[in-house]
Amino acid sequence: MLRASALAVGQVHEQVVVDNLTRTQIVQYAGASGDYNPIHTDEVFATQVAGYPSVFAHGMLTMGMTGKLITDLVGDGQLLSYGGRFTSQVWPGDTLVARATLTSIEHTEGEAVANFEVATTNQAGVVVFQGSATARVLPD
Repeated sequence: MLRASALAVGQVHEQVVVDNLTRTQIVQYAGASGDYNPIHTDEVFATQVAGYPSVFAHGMLTMGMTGKLITDLVGDGQLLSYGGRFTSQVWPGDTLVARATLTSIEHTEGEAVANFEVATTNQAGVVVFQGSATARVLPD
């Protein structure tokens, strides 16, 4: 588990959460989530009916991959809250980099809580997910 003393406000943690996202990964997520919306899984529907250039990833897939950055940082079972919004679509072939910036550390009753702003960008630098996370860390 991460110690509060190892953190500094403004510190940025960065991780490539997917390199060259594949259609197979998108379909696997559809199976895991039960979300079989054809805009995510059916190339013909996505392009010819819905008018998109291709199928695209579920927003929650992007959020889940981004969340891995936080759980890798703070450890299993330490995440207290996590949320955000999807700001751009994620396409097959995209590489996503997640960044968590520490905004504050709160110390209360022998516990330390770290607050992060989170943003994930694609290879072109476009923000595809933006949010926040709160996690327990070991007090100093």
